[in-house]
Amino acid sequence: MNKKSENISGWQKFVKSMTKANELGKEEDVMLDHDYDGIRELDNVLPPWWKAGFYITIVIAIFYSVMVIGFNKYNQYDELKDELADAKKEVATYKAEHPELFSTANIKAFTDADNLAKGKALFTSKTCFACHATDLGGGIGPNLTDNHWIFGGDVKTIFHTISKGGRPGKGMIAWESTISKLERQQLASYIISMQGTKPANPKAPQGDIIWPE
Repeated sequence: MNKKSENISGWQKFVKSMTKANELGKEEDVMLDHDYDGIRELDNVLPPWWKAGFYITIVIAIFYSVMVIGFNKYNQYDELKDELADAKKEVATYKAEHPELFSTANIKAFTDADNLAKGKALFTSKTCFACHATDLGGGIGPNLTDNHWIFGGDVKTIFHTISKGGRPGKGMIAWESTISKLERQQLASYIISMQGTKPANPKAPQGDIIWPE
């Protein structure tokens, strides 16, 4: 009684049916005549699970092609438009629920020492000094202490310039996605507080006169 199949489990039967694997020791039964430098080839069949998966992918591909081409379903452009529309609604809802984060109607210049100190720290940490100099006298960027302004020297305009960035191609980025509204207001307030000071090497005036000296 030396039959290997007498005590085979149900799981082993399932694995054997799904792989069609040949038993070890019976390679000679499926050995081909091909010989590549001493390497022989076995005539194994493709596993049934692999063929089933291949046929399923063909069916899915046909179904998808018919739905997309024949019935215009699963259109990626339409999906993108729907997602963008949903995103715009979410943004609009968020803005409506948090108007204080987006409205500039109540932007006023801080005059207290604490907010001005924070604005000064931001001027340094955000490297504003690299273009406008440490004393705001200007360098690559314009002088921020005189009464000439390219965009305007009031707090709301300065706040807007910080938020949206400077002139295209001049290197000043938009900070609204990087620092908070309060921080932008503190930074604009600090710049306002420095107007009329005397920097060491002031840059020549740029822009229009906003207020008389």
